[in-house]
Amino acid sequence: MRRVAILDDYAGLALQLADWSEIQKHCEITVFDRHLTEDEAAEGLLPFDVLCTMRERMVFPRGLIARLPNLKLITIVGRSLPNLDLAAATEHGILVAHSDFAHPRFRAVRDATPELAWGLMIATVRNLAEEHRRMRGGGWQSTTGMTLSGKTLGLLGLGRVGKRMAEYATVFGMDVVAWSQNLTPDAAAQAGARWVEKAALFEQSDVVSIHLVLSERTRGLIGAPELALMKPTAFLVNTSRGPIVDDTALVEALRRGRLSGAGLDVYDTEPLPVDHPLRTLPNVTLSPHLGYVTREMLSAFYSDAIEAVAAWLDGTPTRIANPEALR
Repeated sequence: MRRVAILDDYAGLALQLADWSEIQKHCEITVFDRHLTEDEAAEGLLPFDVLCTMRERMVFPRGLIARLPNLKLITIVGRSLPNLDLAAATEHGILVAHSDFAHPRFRAVRDATPELAWGLMIATVRNLAEEHRRMRGGGWQSTTGMTLSGKTLGLLGLGRVGKRMAEYATVFGMDVVAWSQNLTPDAAAQAGARWVEKAALFEQSDVVSIHLVLSERTRGLIGAPELALMKPTAFLVNTSRGPIVDDTALVEALRRGRLSGAGLDVYDTEPLPVDHPLRTLPNVTLSPHLGYVTREMLSAFYSDAIEAVAAWLDGTPTRIANPEALR
């Protein structure tokens, strides 16, 4: 039988959230519920024909791909996987099947990330994490939060998630400003925001929320100069990708009180190292990359993976990101 591995199923729900029965008729399925290092992956994944990945949780550099000679198919979430060496997969004849976000199953679950972003924002400006820890330890309140109504929300990025954030902000009575490299004043106005220059966004905003795709243009986009522009009473929220923010500069700004706090769902290295300074700062609210992690969203992701594996088993691979590997 073919061997299929489901990777990084942290919650142990992959087999419950989608119907794998047709795949199980022809394949032996193994679920990995913890993150594997590259060496662990090279050894543990050696027997497998198919790997089903979950977003960027697993890195596939050229060196690891070369150490998996039995691998025939990798399924990914999205059109591409930034931390997968697609050229190396193609050279080794490994097909990479992407998901289909146009499928109706995805339409009802696309609010997962903006909902988490808004919840994280509220938790951050009201110091919920710090007060939760204090309550658990037998204490009582000691912090003072900030009201969102009447404040300015700065959106870095006004795509699908950013537009939803602008809608939420309107309901909360916030003024919304926005900036990205390609954003125009007209497009911002259509989404209920006011276009401003990048520097002005950091200067004016009481909360800056990041909704950009990680690319060479956005990597390190927010560093010490941008953080220095922010009000000392302002907050930064990142549910996009960790490397968009200079990690060292952010820690330094938080330690020195140059901004009031941060709410973070994404990090340079994931899982976040146990000794990372962000884990110890009292003015940071942390969540472990939960933006897309809902039962509904994961069900859609795994259903796509099942379709891709079934098509490959039938000899009619679908949604292939590297068709050159078919030759």
